[in-house]
Amino acid sequence: MGRLNFLLLTITLLLPLLLLSATAYNVGEHVPLFVNKVGPLHNPSETYQYYEMPFCRPDRILEKKETLGEVLNGDRLANALYELEFAVNKTGVVLCNRKLDRGNVAKFRAAIMNDFYYQMYYDDLPFWAFIGKIEDESWGVDGKGTKYFLFKHVQFDALYNGNQVIEIRAFGDPSHVLDVTEDVDLEVEFIYSVLWNDISTPYKNRMDRYSQTSMIPLLRKTHWFSCVNSIVVIILVMGLLTVLFMRHLKNDLRKWSVGDEEEDKEVGWKYIHGDVFRCPTNMPVFCAVLGSGTQLLTLVFALFILAFLGILYPYNRGALSTAIFAVYTLTSAVAGYSSASFYSQFVETGWQRSILLAGVLFPGPFLFTVFILNSLAIYFGVTAALPFGTIFVIFLIYTLVAIPLFALGGMVGHHYKSKFLPPSVTKKYRREIPSLAWYRKIPAQMFLGGLLPFSATVLEFHHLCATIWGYKISTLPAILFITFASLVILTAMLSVGLTFFQLAVEDHEWWWRSVLCGGSTAIFMFAYCIYFYFKSNMSGVLQTFIFFGYSACMCYAFFLMLGALSFRASLMFVRHIYRGVKSE
Repeated sequence: MGRLNFLLLTITLLLPLLLLSATAYNVGEHVPLFVNKVGPLHNPSETYQYYEMPFCRPDRILEKKETLGEVLNGDRLANALYELEFAVNKTGVVLCNRKLDRGNVAKFRAAIMNDFYYQMYYDDLPFWAFIGKIEDESWGVDGKGTKYFLFKHVQFDALYNGNQVIEIRAFGDPSHVLDVTEDVDLEVEFIYSVLWNDISTPYKNRMDRYSQTSMIPLLRKTHWFSCVNSIVVIILVMGLLTVLFMRHLKNDLRKWSVGDEEEDKEVGWKYIHGDVFRCPTNMPVFCAVLGSGTQLLTLVFALFILAFLGILYPYNRGALSTAIFAVYTLTSAVAGYSSASFYSQFVETGWQRSILLAGVLFPGPFLFTVFILNSLAIYFGVTAALPFGTIFVIFLIYTLVAIPLFALGGMVGHHYKSKFLPPSVTKKYRREIPSLAWYRKIPAQMFLGGLLPFSATVLEFHHLCATIWGYKISTLPAILFITFASLVILTAMLSVGLTFFQLAVEDHEWWWRSVLCGGSTAIFMFAYCIYFYFKSNMSGVLQTFIFFGYSACMCYAFFLMLGALSFRASLMFVRHIYRGVKSE
């Protein structure tokens, strides 16, 4: 059963790669064309199946079998009446004749009013076109107001190199339109034309045109400016912390070794050496945060590796969704191991609870959000709604693979744990924490700990939001990786600095605070998501719920990742300085 599950996940992950093999065609040979979905331009989550609109349809609609990632991505491919044989030009071919009643006319008019587009796939190449156009009152011939026109003629422009399809585009012919402004019964003849041209672009580069918007000079300069901005902030913070530690920390250690009682009173962090390694409150939850954060961090780095290997690229249908699901499932052992091993260093019993919490800390809120949004999607009838079969497959894989891996990782972490050896012995009674100034309390430190990393990465985060919720494609994984690495480094450095400031005023409860300060960047991210939504043209109940629901889940994942990273950096620093105190 274990081998079968592994084989199933491997096939699911690698299936998009099998689709990359070049297909050669002879002149006049049939090339597969599938219609996919339609939807408003400014609401990327509000997409409907193509035949929800009263277009020409075949006698029998055959839906293409899709991978798990395609279904998660909202793709619903079906056969079409269009016949685009390889390298065969066509002009004015009648697709069908249809009689549109008032309801269909109103549906087309509403779609044109909301800038509806349709998407198709030709030889696995995606292309889009609008279904109609609007003429404002100032442009109307009779001056009677806004006019809505449906495109009756679709022009396909295809490019080929040798015997392979390289590119295809589609657009509505503005000279062949149907006025759908009034609610009246209409008869329409839909036609299409195909024009083929030769091109020298090799087959391996045929996906490059989809990334051209990310490679124009202005956007490229913006990406590199974001990288330079991140590096400059890192250097400034590193310089500040270096001066702080070189001047103050070494001076404190010198005072401790000399033993001057008058000078000793100026040094606060060394007095709490008997409390600084005391276990935090809610230890199972704390270890679950570390386990979930470590798993998500592993997931992100695995996605970068797949992107660098060329497995993830723009419009590889469902590949990203498939990769996220497969890698997250396989890295469940990381969460179980991290949470159980850290918990077992302090307490011998109860490590099972930390594994259980690690298994629900992120999937629990995420699945609850998905359930609410999926119910809403079903109500509105959009393609984002997951079929029952897909939900069952996800549940089956998660039950048979992820949960056993959680348990396996936890058992390995418990039995092969490393012994926690603090540099100083923890005292029996907890030391009282003195009164703190407002700027040393948790809210102020969370603000500082989140603002600097976010300000260094805000430009790339904007491009990430535009990729997820818009039509800009992020095709520069190297720059994304540099930005994410900058975020990791800044979070670690600021965590170390803020932890030292806390210890300097004899506040030994640094464990949870380091998690909160590191994860606080996610709060700024969610605030920017709110700003991004109101600056965009997205609207409607469905799109609003989906946007804020999935944005909250994404920011929550960043909170867990950066919180776990922040604590581990602070732990290394605290052990280092108190080891120095012990040696002195």
